[in-house]
Amino acid sequence: MHIGDVFARDSTTFSFEFFPPKSDAGWDALFGTIADFERLGPSFVSVTYGAGGSTRARTHELVEKLKSDTTLDPIPHLTCVGHRTAEVEDILERYAAAGVSNVLALRGDSPRGADPSVFESGDFRYACDLVTGVRRFNERGRHPDRRGFGIGVAGFAEGHPQTPNTLVQLDHLKSKVDAGADYIVTQLFFDNRSFFDFQERCKLRGIHVPIIAGIMPVTSVEGLKRMADLAAGANFPAPLLKAIYRCQDDPAAVARVGLHWATEQCRDLLDRGVRGVHFYTLNKSDATRKIYETLGVRRT
Repeated sequence: MHIGDVFARDSTTFSFEFFPPKSDAGWDALFGTIADFERLGPSFVSVTYGAGGSTRARTHELVEKLKSDTTLDPIPHLTCVGHRTAEVEDILERYAAAGVSNVLALRGDSPRGADPSVFESGDFRYACDLVTGVRRFNERGRHPDRRGFGIGVAGFAEGHPQTPNTLVQLDHLKSKVDAGADYIVTQLFFDNRSFFDFQERCKLRGIHVPIIAGIMPVTSVEGLKRMADLAAGANFPAPLLKAIYRCQDDPAAVARVGLHWATEQCRDLLDRGVRGVHFYTLNKSDATRKIYETLGVRRT
């Protein structure tokens, strides 16, 4: 379903992010939890895309399997790193043939240990360029839906570490929207004040597409540390850290703290009219399911 139709149908969207497992065991584990996600009835799910080709083939496989074998509506990530125009168009042709209606266009991260100049090795240096490429594909009428692919892009409620100037950062986001992006999904955050301020700054900059809030529950102390690496620039509020450090030697208690914090974030976002909530699941359903049940938004 085109993202425009999703927003027309769902007053608030709820969605999940998966990553393609690197091993057969990981693949089996993910599909062991897929039924749990299906029962929640999300508006859509997104599938990440490995940097430098590390998991790209599995991304395509996972997207197509979700589309053909489940009731979930997959939105694949596309990234700029090293891609030529013909490669991206081949991927889009494949997704169009599979009935995929939307993509998430990202600059992406360079492969581990690679020189940042890797972004200059392809035809798409910035996410704005990739959005333009998808829009041109759409304009040539190569998707069964006359509108072509719906296009999502990333936003950074607490700033982007590579663009410390927040005014310039919003200029970059505006360029992606002007190039054809239909909606924005934010990087994970833990302080709702940052998200609401980001929303207001977007309005002031003339950015009026729907903004979906990215949420990831803390499930362990080690997970917290990984989040700090993955979401460089994310702020961990002192009350959250205090609550975690008080019980850091009790893994179950840490998970409860993280779940409670994420649930209260979602409750506040919903009370204040957020357009959507996107859960970074790490391919595990327990935390997301418990948040749904607590908030009463579970769809059956």
